[in-house]
Amino acid sequence: MRILLTTTSYQDTPGEHHGMLEATGWEIIRERGPLPEEKMLEIAGDFDGFLCGDDAITAAVIDQSLPNLKVISKYGIGLDKIDVEYATEKKLPVLFTPGVNHTTVAEHTFGLLLGLSKKIQQNANEVAAGDWQAGWKKPVGNEIMGKNIGILGLGRIGKEVAVRARAFGMKILAYDPHPDQDFAASNDITLCPDMDQLSSASDILSLHCYLSPETHGMINAERINQMRKGVIILNCARGELVDSQAMHTALESGAVGGYGADVLDTEPPAADHPLLGAPNCIITSHIASRTHESVARQAGMATRNLIALLNGEGEYTQANSFNI
Repeated sequence: MRILLTTTSYQDTPGEHHGMLEATGWEIIRERGPLPEEKMLEIAGDFDGFLCGDDAITAAVIDQSLPNLKVISKYGIGLDKIDVEYATEKKLPVLFTPGVNHTTVAEHTFGLLLGLSKKIQQNANEVAAGDWQAGWKKPVGNEIMGKNIGILGLGRIGKEVAVRARAFGMKILAYDPHPDQDFAASNDITLCPDMDQLSSASDILSLHCYLSPETHGMINAERINQMRKGVIILNCARGELVDSQAMHTALESGAVGGYGADVLDTEPPAADHPLLGAPNCIITSHIASRTHESVARQAGMATRNLIALLNGEGEYTQANSFNI
């Protein structure tokens, strides 16, 4: 068996998953992802399995990979970079790892929120530069207790954010097309009937929904104009949910008081990306799920999925529905 391993979190973090994969005796070809379609087309064609992160696995890549390719094992839960519909048409199983990173992503979300609301990054940079008094005017932050936090997407991660928001004494609003009513009731969550009501009532808006044609660019100039002035927006989902240029303009004008994101619409970003260096903006390099604990869970599950399918024994978690 030849396996293409591209996820850097998997490769960079020590743990039992390395020994598990090596014990198969398979040939492991390592690349530093996420790989664009051009690179995937260059190397695809002679692999039995992909153990991938956010690489572009398009219909063209799938065509070039068949008939050798037997499985795509996704490290993580986001499937928007994989043409799952075409893989299903070709009877190519796509496996994934739900339920492994919700805790660490929720924690990262609050790290971004506290960094913005308390001006932590701004002041830390000033102190590191030797300016203890910050130009004789230290920054003044805001408490988050009592603020309205709107959670867009009340899945596993959204629920974990809600639990933490409740502990901080925040008022929780949420929108999800298929909400867990029992969870909302037991956690004092006000469910909004639509995205517009959620965004207009939130002091802080946290994005935890999937990327789709309907959600692409949903945080745009028009929607920002409907929000409360100075709203803080958090994005630990997908960068493409946000119109980057509109966000830059809103940060410059103060319409958005802060933007904290672990994702961008282009990764890695160009040096002139509009959100790099934007005011009141914290961008991290897609590390929200990159903790020793979460990597161990994700890598372990992705590897077990891969081995179970290729060996025809054991259980695996399949994202596309057809009988293998």
